[in-house]
Amino acid sequence: MLLLQEKIYEKLDYTTQVLKKGEYDNCTFYNCNFSSVDLTGMVFTECVFNDCNFTMANLKGTAFKEVEFNGCKMTGLNFSICEPFLLAMQFSDCQLNLASFYGLKLKNIRFKKCNLEETDLVKADFRGASFDECNLRNAVFENTNLEKADLRSAVNFSLDPENNLIEGAKFSLNGLPGLLNKYNLDIE
Repeated sequence: MLLLQEKIYEKLDYTTQVLKKGEYDNCTFYNCNFSSVDLTGMVFTECVFNDCNFTMANLKGTAFKEVEFNGCKMTGLNFSICEPFLLAMQFSDCQLNLASFYGLKLKNIRFKKCNLEETDLVKADFRGASFDECNLRNAVFENTNLEKADLRSAVNFSLDPENNLIEGAKFSLNGLPGLLNKYNLDIE
């Protein structure tokens, strides 16, 4: 497999040119377009993606090891088909609407100022995760492990404490209605 190390990629459109299949180590991508691109089997280790578009990219078997995404558009991504071995990612200012993290183990993952509307978080392990200033409108939590997760500044979430593990999780007073939605209470 081709090994590419410590390279910088800027303003490349991989919908019109081929991204070389291989292992990218400590590389940085700026304003690159991966929209609907097949990233099957690619390996990204300690890479940073800034302002990239990944909308509907195919992530089957893709490895993201210690990867940062900043300001990226990632609508409809299915992270649940990524390579799970050593999977570790951080997200800041990303659009993750309609994405799926179904069944993934992502302890201590960080989401900062991200849009996670209608995102599938079912059966995922987010122990110790942080959802700092994230919009979780219609995100689906079911059998999700949120033990010691920080949702104090998250907004618009609705999760059932009886169907999710939330021991030690942090919530603000403003977030309490999101924990009580199933009771159809009028909270002012």
